[in-house]
Amino acid sequence: MSAARVSGRGSPLFVIFAMALAIVAALAACAAGVLRADWTTPYAGYAAGGAFVEIPRGMGEADIARTLAASGVVRSALSFRALEVRHSRERLEAGEYRFERPETPEDVFDTLAHGRIYLVSVTVPEGETMFGIAEGLEAKGVTTQAEFLAATSHGTGLVADLAPGAPSLEGFLFPTTYQFPRHQPGEKIAEAMVRRFRAVWAETMAGVPENMRPTGAFGPLQIVTLASLVEKETGVAEERALVASVFRNRLRKNIALDCDPTVIYALMLAGRYNGQLLLADLRVDSPYNTYRQRGLPPGPIGNPGEASLRAALEPAEGDWLYFVATGEGGHAFSKTLAEHNKNVARYRKKEAQARREARTHAAGRPAE
Repeated sequence: MSAARVSGRGSPLFVIFAMALAIVAALAACAAGVLRADWTTPYAGYAAGGAFVEIPRGMGEADIARTLAASGVVRSALSFRALEVRHSRERLEAGEYRFERPETPEDVFDTLAHGRIYLVSVTVPEGETMFGIAEGLEAKGVTTQAEFLAATSHGTGLVADLAPGAPSLEGFLFPTTYQFPRHQPGEKIAEAMVRRFRAVWAETMAGVPENMRPTGAFGPLQIVTLASLVEKETGVAEERALVASVFRNRLRKNIALDCDPTVIYALMLAGRYNGQLLLADLRVDSPYNTYRQRGLPPGPIGNPGEASLRAALEPAEGDWLYFVATGEGGHAFSKTLAEHNKNVARYRKKEAQARREARTHAAGRPAE
């Protein structure tokens, strides 16, 4: 038998080799089918409520696959690793991800490849203090109260060029809705809020006449402080410029501002505010107590919105020196003490009437 005969197509060795190739091809096709089926089949091996997965910066793709499998996001680490190899040109992004429903490995890969990390929506209301913001951030799991308050206390360098002498970042944490990842350093959160403030401040200043821009002793810090008082005193849009005018007029005449919200803030700083402001509190010894100290407090008492900033920059023209609540959601403004006392008496009468009606209603009797 010749060597050609032995190595030819009809030889046993060739047949065995061909059969082996066929088996390998069949196994490969089967494996590919299994992988394709896995990649396109939604899977959720976690409990109800979803799964959070943290992908640290620098984590290798094999470890990412194992982490996803261990978290119940994908069925097989090996299968997901094969998917990573197939898309080797795409990079998976670090961050925290949340998976709330069954997803295919292809969808999971796409989420990581596009860096669609889990973000928490945090809304800062106009006038909110740094203490209230800190509580909200901790409640959402973004950062701790202590860490955020430390950042606002020690981060004044963020506004040093704009408001030198600012006692904290209070007033410069712009009120709006933010999207933050969880477990962030307090400094990053504060930086984002100050960055937003700066953008709004620049836009606001662009519309202010040159001769009305804050300079000298009444610079940006004083404007923001005044705006914070306006924000705390009224929620009525049409009144903001009037309130700002009253405070500006009192400052010019060296009359104490007698602003209740500044006393509340003084109590907050001292850890003594319990939700009620008593007559005795008006005597609290604090530079923020505008009943005892003339002029503006040392810094803002909250974080004003754009409308209050504009009101502080461009107060209404007039000689008003007083305002008091009307009991109907707004305020009555007056230029003389006599007129103010009449408004106060009118308010107290209305308040007393409301208390009587509340008592009769609680007792089940018709109001008189």
